[in-house]
Amino acid sequence: MSATESTLEVPLASGPVDVTLAVDPAADARAVLVLAHGAGAGMRHPFLAGLAAALADGGVTVMRFNFPYVEAGRRMPGRPADAIATWRAVAAHAESEGLPVWAAGKSYGGRMASMAAAEGDLPVAGLIYLGYPLHAPGKPEKPRAEHLPQVAQPQLFVEGDLDPFIQPLDQFREVVATCRDARVEWIEGGNHSFEVKGRKRPADRIGAELAPILSAFVR
Repeated sequence: MSATESTLEVPLASGPVDVTLAVDPAADARAVLVLAHGAGAGMRHPFLAGLAAALADGGVTVMRFNFPYVEAGRRMPGRPADAIATWRAVAAHAESEGLPVWAAGKSYGGRMASMAAAEGDLPVAGLIYLGYPLHAPGKPEKPRAEHLPQVAQPQLFVEGDLDPFIQPLDQFREVVATCRDARVEWIEGGNHSFEVKGRKRPADRIGAELAPILSAFVR
C-alpha cells in the first residue's frame, strides 16, 4: 500500500507551522514508528521510503515527516528547539493510532529525537538511530553525546563500522556504554549511508534491508 500524505500543525516559539506527514500503513499493525530524515534530505528520500515500505509489510505502520526548515525550502537545519518541538508534536499525533509509538531517525533526525527524549517529554517506547552523528567527520574532539545518558527509553544504534561520524570506534563504544539501556547493531563495511563497497544497491533497497533489524527492536 502506498504512503498517504497530510499536514500537521506544529507550535514553534516563532509561531505555528505546518509540516508534511507521510504514513505507510501496515495491515494489523502492532506499533507505529515515527521516522525522521537526515540533515541533507527530506522525508521522501528513497532510503526512508524503502525502509518505511518494508516495515509496513512487516506489521509496523511508519509515519515520516519533514522538519520545518525543509518545509521552508532551506538546506541547513534550523534551531534544535524547532526540531525538538516537531518531534514532540509528531510523536503525540502518532499516539492517536492507539498503538505503541517508537522513534527512529537517520543521522540528524535521530539525534534530534534523542535530545527530545533526554528532556523527558517524548512519548515513545524506544529510539532507533540510523547512523548516529557522534561528531563531524574528522572532529572526534567535539562529540554530541552529553545528553544520551539522560534518555530513559531503550536505544538502538544501527551503525556502519566505516562511518566517519563515529570514528574512532572505541570512542563511540564508550559513549554507548554511558547510556542507560542501549545496544549497537553493526553493518559490516557500511558507511554513513549504509553503502558497502562492492555491494552496489539503490538507496531504497538499502533502507529496506535494514527493516528486519528495526522490526525486531520494535517489540
